[in-house]
Amino acid sequence: MLLAVDVGNTNTIFAVHDGAEFVGEWRCATEHQRTADEYYVWLRSLIELDGKTFDIDAVVVCSVVPQVVFNLRLLCNRYFGCRPFVVGKTDCVLPVEPRVDEGTIVGADRLVNTIGAHARHGGDLIVVDFGTATTFDVVAEDGAYIGGVIAPGVNLSLKALHDHAAALPFVDVTKPNHVIGTNTVACMQAGVFWGYVGLIEGICTQIRKEYKRPMKVIGTGGLSTLFEQGTDIFDALEADVTMQGLLLIYQHNVRALE
Repeated sequence: MLLAVDVGNTNTIFAVHDGAEFVGEWRCATEHQRTADEYYVWLRSLIELDGKTFDIDAVVVCSVVPQVVFNLRLLCNRYFGCRPFVVGKTDCVLPVEPRVDEGTIVGADRLVNTIGAHARHGGDLIVVDFGTATTFDVVAEDGAYIGGVIAPGVNLSLKALHDHAAALPFVDVTKPNHVIGTNTVACMQAGVFWGYVGLIEGICTQIRKEYKRPMKVIGTGGLSTLFEQGTDIFDALEADVTMQGLLLIYQHNVRALE
């Protein structure tokens, strides 16, 4: 079975694929101090709590936190007896290479999202990922990543506002009932929600103008369903696009080695 690992700046997701479908998924906080043994005990405990047994013999990793990869490699070697495919490393081949400025290192998560979204929706896409950062990835007709936009994430913006304005509380991200707030919390929620709706629509509009071709907009990430309530910019939401991309990259590399 395949273990797919998506390491984000905030959370790390582990998912198991049995050859036909993903049959389990677990999430933990991303901590570069976490050892291979701790990963294994944590993952095995959750698998057993779900009443499942998995014989993992292959691993593919997408990580935007380089310090975490070393212990994930140890995990694979010590407990699963395999060498993981790590997106972004030279021994992990992509179906289509990115076309960006020479010397540019593209985030592994953006490459994986590109592949997953293209497999489901074809080319000429904008993939909007609501993570620690809000990213806009442009996918060409042939599936290549050709550039994009990086903006501060929603929760990151709220934290910065709270940290640097002593009188403002930390608030949850939600769709407010009105644009005009009648108290501090409502004002902040309106600013964040409608501000990000404006950011999403504005950036996607400018990308389409510059690209000069029809483009679908695909949303992913935990907050995509929330912001879909305030805009009709999205053609589809794909909660599992990263895992699908990891699966496709793994399958592509297996075929390349045959």
